Parts: sequence; structure tokens; C-alpha cells
Amino acid sequence: MVKIKPLISVVRAGRIKYQQGLQLQKFLTSQPNEPFGEFRNYLILQEFEPVYTIGIRTKGYTTEDEERLKKLGADFYKTNRGGLITFHGPGQLVAYPLLHLKQFKASMRWYVATLEQMVIETCKEMGIMNASTTQDTGIWVNDRKICAIGVHGSRYVTTHGIGFNCCTDLKWFDHIVPCGIEGKGVTSLSEELKRNVSIEETSQKLVDTFAKVFQCDTIEYTNRDLLQRALSP
Repeated sequence: MVKIKPLISVVRAGRIKYQQGLQLQKFLTSQPNEPFGEFRNYLILQEFEPVYTIGIRTKGYTTEDEERLKKLGADFYKTNRGGLITFHGPGQLVAYPLLHLKQFKASMRWYVATLEQMVIETCKEMGIMNASTTQDTGIWVNDRKICAIGVHGSRYVTTHGIGFNCCTDLKWFDHIVPCGIEGKGVTSLSEELKRNVSIEETSQKLVDTFAKVFQCDTIEYTNRDLLQRALSP
């Protein structure tokens, strides 16, 4: 018997505020599972206005730090994802896979490893052959992080995801210790490839690679009215 591949709806949310991104993932994960009675999987692709976010471990950051970062012109949020502080902003592709792992493999460890492999394969497709994992979280090119990973899982449903630097202004990272890792830096696709790499270019490579690595099919999400409702204040 031929196994049916899981289906992923690709949601292109555009450039939005971080709070809208949180609203959107909450909205989509709470939708009725019609017509098949199965959880509907999504891959949200978005770009955030400048924001610093902290995960469930808030090591080393105080209220004073929060105020300092806000004065730079960025928002600041505490979230339920894994990981420490990071930056999201213009030029960074933020991808939130909202998956029910029982349709794939019921293991968060497998999920994170597969997500890492997907980013590495996307880097290769873009022309960066030496992207890899290390003992520190995320995807690295030598000692510089090109993609942050911070996920959350509840009852096998995943939320949050990755922040993939495409043409990001890396100076935003100078004001923090990204992901709490001392002595290492950040980089981007544009920095490594010595040309401007847009979010649009990266998004299509990532969707194709996601389908291959996660062994799923993808379909574009076209209900713009519902999307706008989800993003409304």
C-alpha cells in the first residue's frame, strides 16, 4: 500500500509585526480539522519588524536590558519557545512549521534534527556548502550563525521555528549575545555569497527543500480573507 504523504499549506504572511506572527500561529493551530478530521499542517513564511525575543530561559536579561533594547527601535517579547535571546527583523526569513508530528514521526528530537537538516540543505541549494550544526543550537558557517532555531511542542504539535538571515542588517545583533553564545558571531546568505539574497529567493528554495527533507507535499494557502482576519488586531 502506498503511503500518503502529509500535506503542508504554505502561508506567505509577508512583513508583519511579531505579535501578529504569534496571533497567526495561534489562529491556524486552533482551526477545525475539517474535512478529514486530521490536523492541518502549515508552514508560515514571514518577515518581522525589528524585535528581540527571549525564550523560556531568560538567562542574563533584566528589565533594564529590555528597556535598553526597546530604545533602539525594536519590540521586545518573552515567548514559550526554546532558546535564549535573538533578533528578528527585515531581511530575515522567519519560518514557523505548524506540524502534527504523528503525521511524520512522533519525536521532537527527530523534528529538530530534521529541521536542522532542512536548513543545511537549503544553504547548499543557495551555494553555501559548509553550513553545519555544532554543539550550540542553530546552523553555523564556521563560527558564525546563519540561522537560529527555537521551537515549541505541545501534544506533538509544533510552533515557532527558525530565523534565517538572508539580507539582514547584522548590526542589530551587536546589542545582544545571540542565543546566549559568547565569542561567536552571526552571518547571512548575502554576507556569505557576496550578493544580495532576498527573502523571496530564499523562500522558494526553502519550501522545495522542506518538501524533500520532511517527505511531504506542499500547497499554497490562498484564503487571503481568512489570513487578514487572523492578522487583524
